[in-house]
Amino acid sequence: MLSMRLVLQRVSQASVSVDGKIVGQIDKGYLILLCVMKGDTAKDAGWLAEKVCGLRLFDGPDGKINDRSLLDVKGEALVVSQFTLAGDVRKGRRPDYTAAAVPAEAEALYGQFLQTLRSLGISKVEGGSFGAHMFVSLTNDGPVTILLDTAS
Repeated sequence: MLSMRLVLQRVSQASVSVDGKIVGQIDKGYLILLCVMKGDTAKDAGWLAEKVCGLRLFDGPDGKINDRSLLDVKGEALVVSQFTLAGDVRKGRRPDYTAAAVPAEAEALYGQFLQTLRSLGISKVEGGSFGAHMFVSLTNDGPVTILLDTAS
């Protein structure tokens, strides 16, 4: 079954720009590359947003690894739409993106994902420009990179 998926990177800073202008920027937190797949629903977006908020990927005050969540550290989130995560490369040499949701559906669920992060208490949630050619800059902290989907 296809499912909404994301790549999450713990960062000390990240930004996304379009046409040379920064459209989203954060400090300590998560850079999230989000892909909406055909058949995804509001329930999927909500589940992933809740999971992201609760993941314990930050060290605690005593140095204990994976002790604190994004909410605990008052971290920020930068969410960038990334339909290429739907790419199927099992056959041939060109990725097949047909599993990605159509743009109108994907944009609506992308927006809902951002709104859900805000409603769960993430104080700063920024995004890219849906459908635009974007340049993403980040400093991965750790490095920590997690793959997550609604089938997890």
